[in-house]
Amino acid sequence: ILTYLDGVVKVEETELKPRVRFLYNVLTHNISVFINGTQERDSGQYMCTVNVVDDATSTGKNVGVINLTVLVPPATPTCRLHGDPAVGANVTLSCSSKKGKPLPVYQWQRTAPSPQLFFPPAHDRARGTLKLTNLSLDMSGLYICVAENRAASAKCSIALEV
Repeated sequence: ILTYLDGVVKVEETELKPRVRFLYNVLTHNISVFINGTQERDSGQYMCTVNVVDDATSTGKNVGVINLTVLVPPATPTCRLHGDPAVGANVTLSCSSKKGKPLPVYQWQRTAPSPQLFFPPAHDRARGTLKLTNLSLDMSGLYICVAENRAASAKCSIALEV
């Protein structure tokens, strides 16, 4: 994607062309590369090859490889209620985010009237579901789902009225 040869920097015709450059002057011997405005599709394997004119000692040691994974924050999730929230019934709250890399994990909590965290088996962090069984009036309240990965977190909420 980027070369330096005989004092000339050349950027190959790729979608990276307007966003890539050497971080330092190549003559400093630091050939770090800068990618501006990284995007998920920039993820991949990058290879650096250094060839020095008349240097026979660098054979086999002139290639470096690095894998780049661009993290993507979770999109604002969607919270949904499945079932009829009547006394004695069962309902499932679901939470899902359309994007995120790595895939987000989900955490449900009730904030009002009193805080409560939920754990398996009722709560499935990977699927973003919370199963509430044998509903009672005191299970009414505001339920918040947080979708989280290494990049960031986002949340949605749903008011449950039994």
